[in-house]
Amino acid sequence: MKLKLFAFATALGALVFNAAAWDYEGHHAVNELALDSLPADFPAFALVPEARTRIEFLAGEADRWRNATSLKNGTGLALGHASGPDHYIDLEDLRLYGLTPATLPPLRYDFAADIVKARAAHPERFQAIDPDNDADHTRELSGFLPWAITENYEKLQSDFSTLAALEKFGGTPTEIENAKQDVVYVMGVMGHFVGDASQPLHTTMHHHGWIGDNPNHYTTSFGFHAWIDGGFFRKTGGIEVNRLVAKIHPAEIIPAASDPNGIFHASVTFIVAANRLVEPLYRLDQAGKLSDQGDAGAEGRAFLEAQLVKSGQLLGDLWLTAWRTAPEDVFLERELQRRAAAELK
Repeated sequence: MKLKLFAFATALGALVFNAAAWDYEGHHAVNELALDSLPADFPAFALVPEARTRIEFLAGEADRWRNATSLKNGTGLALGHASGPDHYIDLEDLRLYGLTPATLPPLRYDFAADIVKARAAHPERFQAIDPDNDADHTRELSGFLPWAITENYEKLQSDFSTLAALEKFGGTPTEIENAKQDVVYVMGVMGHFVGDASQPLHTTMHHHGWIGDNPNHYTTSFGFHAWIDGGFFRKTGGIEVNRLVAKIHPAEIIPAASDPNGIFHASVTFIVAANRLVEPLYRLDQAGKLSDQGDAGAEGRAFLEAQLVKSGQLLGDLWLTAWRTAPEDVFLERELQRRAAAELK
């Protein structure tokens, strides 16, 4: 019976999931904090005011993709299908697939295959999906957040590799400028998913209020998610990024990056740590410590701000690591050398 209730709760949770993690202000803050962690020798083009403004703006890009999706009229279904699950992972689902965070496959489609295999082998574990409420065909998924972080990290590595090849082997000024803009774009967009990873409600089936067995009587309000994402901050004076910067230390190389799957495992570890805070977050709410009345929400604010800082710190570390460990683009270097030789004839 417990397994059936769990499966039902999981299916219900997937059905109603449709929200961002942190509102625009929170994601903007994460990218700001990450920029402030970067060392002075980080590529200067990414640190000038115009680039900083662009990187901070791009913190909201992935949610703007979601905003263009309307399941009622069929607008943006392909975009919703492809990008929506990148914002979360419901870790409780893993047991249904015979997996744990430690045994998650580092490749996205291997995980998708694991879901398909488990559903075929153990249909009794899973609630039937109503096709009328699954227009974007994401209801049987559990989210792809750690893969989204890892894939964007590797995109950034690739962009740094392209830029280095162009600068070293005769890229034109236009090519080099375009490569720099690619770096800025990926830095900004990937920040969104790293920000998602510190919002505890993006790591759990209990993302819009507690579902299923609820012996501790946590809130079941659907609006709880929106309150954590930004409602609380809006009602209590906003996010003071300048004050949070003092909690950021200089970005560091992620040691696990030397392993081909190291960034993925580091991302999973970060998400698991956020998941451990799901019940503490619900308890804060239960105790009135996420209130917007007077100083009652001081402890709740400290909790949420700490999560923003954690994402900002990880994001800065990822940016720095991608730059320092970007591999040589041998193919592009060879092509540039051939082009230069042809121009001399």
